[in-house]
Parts: sequence; structure tokens; C-alpha cells
Amino acid sequence: MKLAGAVVLLVFLTGCATTQRSDGPGTGGSGPSPSPGAKPAVKKELPWLNVPGGRMKTTLFYGPWQCRREFMNGCQRECASEGYKLMGCMWLADFKFDWEGRLVALPVPVKGGSRYGIYHCCCDYPELSPEDNAAQRKAWSRFRTSFRKAWSEKFGQWPEQGGVSWPGHHIRDLWHAGNPVDPNNVFPAQPDVHEVYNDQYPACYGGKSPWNTVGPNLPYTDN
Repeated sequence: MKLAGAVVLLVFLTGCATTQRSDGPGTGGSGPSPSPGAKPAVKKELPWLNVPGGRMKTTLFYGPWQCRREFMNGCQRECASEGYKLMGCMWLADFKFDWEGRLVALPVPVKGGSRYGIYHCCCDYPELSPEDNAAQRKAWSRFRTSFRKAWSEKFGQWPEQGGVSWPGHHIRDLWHAGNPVDPNNVFPAQPDVHEVYNDQYPACYGGKSPWNTVGPNLPYTDN
């Protein structure tokens, strides 16, 4: 994933093919229907946030799911461009943005929305040494508080559970040289889902099923 900086009228900035538009239910209107067998996703709806010209609401839908064909193809290109082999692809989450406001030139109420898929390319990156990995984690610990504050100002309050902040998930994990302080490499993950991510990453890097095969175009329903 590459979570971006400021959001203007629900535009998400993309990078390295790991945050991509993922039109789903409710995206800019009706959106396509879920694939057969799709199940409700784990969902977190954040409070409305005042933005220039109106207000915005962020809703998080969590997998992990198998990557759709578009995402898998993007990962193949990304790994090859860095001189690595693609082992698997994991669709981690979808971010849905709803916007309400008024047009400046024509003062009438308007609504809009967009949805973006966040996925991880499991290239055959070498693992860091334990010492280097520990240094990465220390850098994240120093950065964590200020990052959560900045994220909350852009997307809505960083979620908590029982008064404890949700963990930040590094899309490209620290063991495989993910940048610990890149805002585009971290997003809030529901604690139980974060454990699933951590459990499944080794299988993705190991080229194991189901992460080594393409999944449905839209694997979940809104709930």
C-alpha cells in the first residue's frame, strides 16, 4: 500500500502499485455486485471529518483476500522492476471515502465517494538480519505517536479498542526492508485482523495457496 498525504474530494494518491482504485459497493453510486460466495467484511466506520468544502467519512473494510487479477498483474510488474520474483499477492483492505458538501460555483448539496484497495506484493525480498530488524522497529516506535496524530487529521480518528490504539500495519513488512516511517507504508489494522496478516505473510512470501493464485474481482460485501 501507499497511503498518501492530504485527501481532497476523496482522491487517494497512489504509488508502487500497492494502493489502487477498487470500485466496489457504494463507490461513486452503486458499483459492481460482489462476486458469488462473497461474505461480509470486517468493517470499521470512522467519524465524519470536516474538510474544505464539506465533510468526509472513512470506512475501512478488512481482508485479507486473494488479489484480483488487476492487483496480481501489478505485483508481477512491481517485483520484476526491482529484479525480484513474485511469490504471492495479498489484498489487505479497502478504504471507502464518502464526501458531502456544496459546490462553490453552484451552491447546491453534493455527495461523492470512492474506494481504494490496499494490497501487498510478496516478492522474494531477502530478510533483514535480527539486528537490522530491531533497528527498524525502534524507528517505528519513535515515529508511531506523531504518525497516528497526522493520520487522524487526514482520515478520521485513529481507531482504538478498549482505550488502546489499534496497531499500525506495515504493508511491506519490516523483516523484508519495509520503510518503518513511510506514511504510505502504514495503516491502522483491527487487532484480530492484524494477527491474521502476520500469520499469513510467511505463506504469501513462501508462494503458498491461496496467495499465489488470483481471487474474485470483489470478494466481500458491505456489512
